[in-house]
Amino acid sequence: MDPIKYFTFSMIISISGIRGILLNIRNIPIMSMPIESMLLAVNVNFLVFFISSDDMMGQSFASLVPTVVAVESAIGLAIFIITFRV
Repeated sequence: MDPIKYFTFSMIISISGIRGILLNIRNIPIMSMPIESMLLAVNVNFLVFFISSDDMMGQSFASLVPTVVAVESAIGLAIFIITFRV
């Protein structure tokens, strides 16, 4: 397994996520999608690092990332509803 390929893939996802945030700074629901793709890049880094070091803790860290994504989405949606109350 060559971890450089996976780290490069993760870096490309992260850079596209940063670009998506900078392009959609005025649209809050659309801005949450690039943040989730950046968390996916972090998840890939966790898995590759811990697989290359032959440790199983990466899977537990990788299972915590979707929890953080769900909390971030819920808070973002609550802020959006409070801001644009109809």
